Amino acid sequence: MSVGAGGGAHMNTNTDLARGALGRYGEELAARRLVEAGMTVLERNWRCGRTGEIDIVARDGDVLVACEVKTRSGGGFQHPMASVTPEKAERLRGLAERWIQAHGGAPPGGVRIDLVGVVLPRRGAAVVEHARGVA
Repeated sequence: MSVGAGGGAHMNTNTDLARGALGRYGEELAARRLVEAGMTVLERNWRCGRTGEIDIVARDGDVLVACEVKTRSGGGFQHPMASVTPEKAERLRGLAERWIQAHGGAPPGGVRIDLVGVVLPRRGAAVVEHARGVA
């Protein structure tokens, strides 16, 4: 699949454009998986200044879920589920706290950090894995 030139100033190569499209597609598949699991997606790509971004903010019953989405295509790559380091998990927890402050306080069930890994093989259907409470 080739992607034409264009886009914003931060995306200046075809590779950046393709990676952005891949990430958006993976996030769409992840959001669908969460909804199928009975969760409510509250927000996508929530940014907090330069601190970072939560890919998907969702509610699972009375629990707030900050969900990191990792999408990989082809082969010869690290599995997406192996990509959340302790530092990344801590950053996500901090972002979730900021989201709570900006949106009226903590839910009764607390906060959970989930990870959705999306693998897009060269052929066949995407594989979507949802891991709850990774941090």
